[in-house]
Amino acid sequence: MEGEKQKKHFVLVHGACHGSWCWYKLKPLLEAAGHRVTAMDLSASGINRKSLDELQTFSDYTLPLLEVMESISPDEKVVLVGHSLGGMNMALAMEKYPNKISVAVFVTAFMPDTIHAPSFVLDKYLERTPTKEWLDTQFLPFGRNEDHLTSMLFGPQFISFKLYQLCFPEDVALAKALLRPSSLFTEDLSKKSAFSNEGFGSVKRAYIVCAEDKAITQEFQRWEIENTGVAIVKEIKDADHMAMLSKPTKTLPMFIGYSKLNLFL
Repeated sequence: MEGEKQKKHFVLVHGACHGSWCWYKLKPLLEAAGHRVTAMDLSASGINRKSLDELQTFSDYTLPLLEVMESISPDEKVVLVGHSLGGMNMALAMEKYPNKISVAVFVTAFMPDTIHAPSFVLDKYLERTPTKEWLDTQFLPFGRNEDHLTSMLFGPQFISFKLYQLCFPEDVALAKALLRPSSLFTEDLSKKSAFSNEGFGSVKRAYIVCAEDKAITQEFQRWEIENTGVAIVKEIKDADHMAMLSKPTKTLPMFIGYSKLNLFL
């Protein structure tokens, strides 16, 4: 009976340009430990049939996650995990379904606060990231002209040297084959009200710092932690941006309770 109580439902949210495929190493490890795992493709991501041109808002992009959260029974609480830009999708789900989440785990992810507009953390990141740091990432307009939307697609150099530098060559090749254009949706997020203390702010938060991340640097990750505040912080010293691929066996214990995260799991 006690063992049953320890089994959890993990909902995994991928980052920009990626899809549920990026969890392919971690998902079976969690399932082998007896947990239930849901990893969906956000709109216009992975094998989701929508194209980026069909999306106008960040909510449009987040819709598959919101549908998953809506389907969860009122008496169930999930462990919500967001990676990179997925932290912002996760925040939207936290705002709408705080009572369905036991803890939200941000994995080297963007994490908003309850003071500023949701775009604030992205704006700060863009301010601190010189154009040259984006290497061969492509930024192009998409959608209706009046929406002022910009797409983003990571280039081969950015993938190899900023995101996947500690990953196996096979994972780099997989990313280069499967990445799709995405967007930060900063124009839309700048018009939204700050997340509330009653919604987003009421959910327990944990942050996993990836010390070798060259995309969202450790310095910026720790600024986010100080700006927003979290219940607990753990660090993987030798993980790049794609910790679930480069260090899956070190990421796993932080999810299933071998670390102090089990205070909330």
